[in-house]
Amino acid sequence: LQIVESGGGLVQPGGSLRLSCALSGGTLDRYAIGWFRQAPGKEREGILCANSNDGSTKSTDSVKGRFTIARNRAKNTVYLQMNSLKPEDTAVYYCAAETDGDECLIGPRVPLVKYDYWGQGTQVTVSF
Repeated sequence: LQIVESGGGLVQPGGSLRLSCALSGGTLDRYAIGWFRQAPGKEREGILCANSNDGSTKSTDSVKGRFTIARNRAKNTVYLQMNSLKPEDTAVYYCAAETDGDECLIGPRVPLVKYDYWGQGTQVTVSF
């Protein structure tokens, strides 16, 4: 499985961005998907995830109500819609996939090895 992320960039506070996570070499339905971010000098943190079996999602309090995850099975792609962006959302954002994952994990202490495949990351900068 290969993962390619795109959609990062510079956005002003209060703005929106949509990140894409395109999977190739595997069917999206087989994978739990996690979105992570890593700010300079900080550990990588899981912020949202979606399970493979029922598509149920989880999100951290820091992004709840602002960020959502969505799947497009026809395009084998997962999206991270980010609204009401804040400067503290500035980070490199990563998409990761766990094979047959039915209990995805989020938060600052997710064992990164839980996810089998990782994208290369995309930079999101929120600033004037």
